[in-house]
Amino acid sequence: MPKLRAVALVAGAVLLTRGALRRRIQVSPLWPLPALEEPTSGRPRSRALRLLVTSRETVADGVVRLRLEGRDLPRWEPGAHLDLVLPSGLVRQYSLCGDPEDTSSYTVATRLVTDGRGGSREVHEQVTEGMELEVRGPRNRFPLVEAESYVFIAGGIGITPLLPMLRALPEHTEWRLLYAGRDRASMPFLEEVEKLGRGRVTVVTGRPDLDALEAGEGAAVYACGPEGLMAAVAERFPEVRLERFAPRTSSDGNTEFEVELRRSGRTLTVPADSTVLAAVRRELPDTAYSCEQGFCGTCQQRVLEGEIDHRDELLTDTERADSMLICVSRARSDRLVIDM
Repeated sequence: MPKLRAVALVAGAVLLTRGALRRRIQVSPLWPLPALEEPTSGRPRSRALRLLVTSRETVADGVVRLRLEGRDLPRWEPGAHLDLVLPSGLVRQYSLCGDPEDTSSYTVATRLVTDGRGGSREVHEQVTEGMELEVRGPRNRFPLVEAESYVFIAGGIGITPLLPMLRALPEHTEWRLLYAGRDRASMPFLEEVEKLGRGRVTVVTGRPDLDALEAGEGAAVYACGPEGLMAAVAERFPEVRLERFAPRTSSDGNTEFEVELRRSGRTLTVPADSTVLAAVRRELPDTAYSCEQGFCGTCQQRVLEGEIDHRDELLTDTERADSMLICVSRARSDRLVIDM
């Protein structure tokens, strides 16, 4: 009997210890390092949904459209996008191009980029009808604002965030669209866009002449497309609202700087041609990250000291005051101190 009582006591102590440890780790995933007063690092920015791929359709050369169905889905407005968690775990962002009033499905489209980082290839080669995908969002950093008139500029698959905007404009709104692509066969939703435009759409194969495009006083200019086109549009229309395929990343003008990981007691050097994330993961390989493009927010970290060079496409002004996405953002000062 004493042996049974001793075994029971030991088992009970083990269970209590395990429960306490689990609760402690939930408070601070980096335990035994101290927890933040208000955790930010790696926190999810929206709840994840599991949606069923009910349609996969080729809508242009190298472009597939996916319909993802669920129930009572969060509403969205033109310009919003989803994070798709692909079967491999990669996270990629795609603009919603369906009907914002439809709470039973989301529609996205993606072009195959053969020399990309693998996300579009995975969509084209592995995502099939009947598969479930995890999605996060919707989020909107590219909202349609009220204006006297509109000028839209799309490059290829860049039509996707603009298409819901065109559908949403009141009937008598003054607007024009310049839609450029390699050739007509590669331009998704071209037939629908031309019907919506009724003479207000200019289709260009090859490089468009932006100097011939005028935006009147009070006009809102929207553009989405490859970086070369976006740079040219920004030069032509400085007040343009842009949606990029990828963050503006270049090592030109980058300098080396130091990062102190305050809670870990380590100081790292970030070379000009590398990222804070890469340097941190050499020391802390379990650091959470996902898209590596400044879109998803997984690698958000709290900054205690130093001036941040924000290069993400996600954080609000309030968040940028004391945090950064370490996959793309850098330092304007010689040194940053991060709460890791």
